[in-house]
Amino acid sequence: MNPQVVLAVIGAYFFLLFLISWFTSRNVSSDTFFTGDRQSPWFLVAFGMIGASLSGVTFISVPGEVGNTNFYYFQVVLGYTLGYFTIAKVLLPLYYRLNLVSIYSYLEDRFGFWSYKTGAFFFILSRTLGSSLRVFLVASVLQIILFDALGIPFWVSVLITVGLIWIYTHRGGIKTVVWTDTLQTFFMLLAVVVSILLIGSELSFDGVKDYFSSVSDDPRSKIFDWDWKSGTNFFKQFISGAFITIVMTGLDQDMMQKNLTCKNIGEAQKNMFWFTTILVIVNLLFLALGVMLYLFAEAKGIQLPEKSDELFPLLATEYFTPFAGIIFVLGITAAAYSSADSTLTALTTSFCIDFLELEKKYPKEQQVKVRKQVHIAFTLVMFLVILLFRWINDQSVINSVFIIAGYTYGPLLGLYAFGLFTKWQVQDKVIPYLAVAAPLLAFLISENSETLFWGYKFGFEVLILNGLLMFVGMMIFRKK
Repeated sequence: MNPQVVLAVIGAYFFLLFLISWFTSRNVSSDTFFTGDRQSPWFLVAFGMIGASLSGVTFISVPGEVGNTNFYYFQVVLGYTLGYFTIAKVLLPLYYRLNLVSIYSYLEDRFGFWSYKTGAFFFILSRTLGSSLRVFLVASVLQIILFDALGIPFWVSVLITVGLIWIYTHRGGIKTVVWTDTLQTFFMLLAVVVSILLIGSELSFDGVKDYFSSVSDDPRSKIFDWDWKSGTNFFKQFISGAFITIVMTGLDQDMMQKNLTCKNIGEAQKNMFWFTTILVIVNLLFLALGVMLYLFAEAKGIQLPEKSDELFPLLATEYFTPFAGIIFVLGITAAAYSSADSTLTALTTSFCIDFLELEKKYPKEQQVKVRKQVHIAFTLVMFLVILLFRWINDQSVINSVFIIAGYTYGPLLGLYAFGLFTKWQVQDKVIPYLAVAAPLLAFLISENSETLFWGYKFGFEVLILNGLLMFVGMMIFRKK
């Protein structure tokens, strides 16, 4: 693609984002940055959360992964539905009843100071790594289709990327993010639909029936894996999907902060149910796109790239029509920023509320200044972590995201499970040590599981093992 065209498209897109930011950040207060004044329309939150949940990982990595693991990822998506139902019926009522800004303050009320700080720390760790990995994926693609042609090195392009996010979120915070996420979700889904239609046209499909049969008849569209030893076994994937959703959405300040901007619990639950329905359909679209990308490459005699993550960008920028390429650029740009902007806001919120205790320890006139300093600091942290992934990551990004989540969200899963489903108290000072020991022990068990458990191989369900180890540790150190 012509780099000047790509640059013009991205420039126009950011003009829209800055325009939204200007409208939503007028007359804002600290409360507006953190809670959106709890006036967000539920349907906007639901639609915007689609983009934040999918991000660049789903946009690029899921279609490519179809060539490696068929439609097995959809088993995880089916598990999501159970997880979102649990969030709507168990966690959201708790958060609204306690009127929380940071969801981790629940842990202080339930267990004490160290539990609270441990929960907030593991969120910050997990979100920083996970979101940086998502941005890294999209930044790498933008580097290939734009910045390399302009002679701009990767570290400069990443600095520009995170700098632009800071510009349009540093004033309005979550209020701005709710609206920008809606725009970003729209462009992301538009890119998928246009790509599917284009491939169908190139392959001379005649009507919806041809689209459906071409995907369903392809061996890569196999959904269920019943081999109990496999890492993609249905029960492993389904149960893991439910728990991944509970921790990566229900115990995640980023995702819950959007829900907590709704006017009341009823609207928040309505948002969650509609969001779940749309998310399942959209993930199925991404998987169908994956099959069609491989069909297109095979029909045109195109050599597949070494990494499956590179398939969609390669075809969109070098083999699709210019219009489809432009839509792809819009989609990938939206995918990059829909996750990263809300993450920066959530990390800032968590650090300000959970560690600095901004509203308790700082006068009103200082709060905005401190919050802006924290926002800048996390922007720089994300920049450095993305550069780190550039050097060390060598596998499908979607797998990397879930692996990171399995080890960093496990302690949170154990903490909340113990708090919600038991009435015991725990020796609070022991919690940080347990939160470090549980992931380490889970890693050792997972690495040696085939030897220990007759060939059983852990997949994403290492998250459940991690949370269980944390739960057992808390039982051992519960107060008499």
